[in-house]
Amino acid sequence: MKFSIILVLTAMSQLVHAQEALPLFLKGHWRIEGSKNFEQWDVVSNSSMKGFGYSLSDNIPVISEYLDIKIENGRPILIATVLGQNNGEAIVFQGSMTKDNSQIQFENFDHDFPQQITYTYSKDSLERLNVRIYGKGKESFLKMSRLNSPEKKGIEFDKELAEKLGADDYGMKSYYFVVLKTGPEKNKNKEFVNEAFSGHMSNINRLVKEEKLIVAGPFGKNNDQFRDLFILNNVKTEEEAKEILETDPAIKSGLLSYTIYPWYGSAALPMYLPYSEKVTKSKF
Repeated sequence: MKFSIILVLTAMSQLVHAQEALPLFLKGHWRIEGSKNFEQWDVVSNSSMKGFGYSLSDNIPVISEYLDIKIENGRPILIATVLGQNNGEAIVFQGSMTKDNSQIQFENFDHDFPQQITYTYSKDSLERLNVRIYGKGKESFLKMSRLNSPEKKGIEFDKELAEKLGADDYGMKSYYFVVLKTGPEKNKNKEFVNEAFSGHMSNINRLVKEEKLIVAGPFGKNNDQFRDLFILNNVKTEEEAKEILETDPAIKSGLLSYTIYPWYGSAALPMYLPYSEKVTKSKF
């Protein structure tokens, strides 16, 4: 019995220490002052946080980077994937936080720029983050202010709708973003190809009706052989996402292949679907 109690207390202590090592002050939605650039951070577990950076172009969010903070050996690490840089590879930074949990610094001196990223939290009437970015003699400073919550903007929070859509406290949820590419199958038989892609369209319509697929559409001409993208909804694991994709005749036949990415976006995204029918004049 004593042994069990010790195990429980040890586990609880580890969870507390993991939370202490996380920069929980980052949690929320931040705007870089003087710009249309933003960062969003959320706590995923006792030992991890997820974030992303984006900008607004004609009021449309454009993701620029994906950010993960994890606790490894009792210390935080930052995993940053900047779109269009480093050949798509993630860069890992080792982190350390001050005792008062108001500042965290990430370092990777093997990287060119940045080599150091420092977030300092300042709780005044607005709540701010001061961010220092340094590398190889170059240095820049950013100021971020926390965006007001919907309640402060006079928008009434709809608890029932949020629960129905699976929204977290920030109106967001996790999806799976899928890039469909040209597959390995080179069969040029027109009847075979037409049948496979006819089944592909029918499968898309089925998944939409089952509320598993909320975004689907083709890419324009590109050098990466990207063909289409999907955003899968109400899918709990990557394994489940693979099972859903393998029901597609074009994928099963090898005419298309795919890559799956976890994606964090607005929980309200599926709400556009009823309007898509209203603006569609010609059906597939």
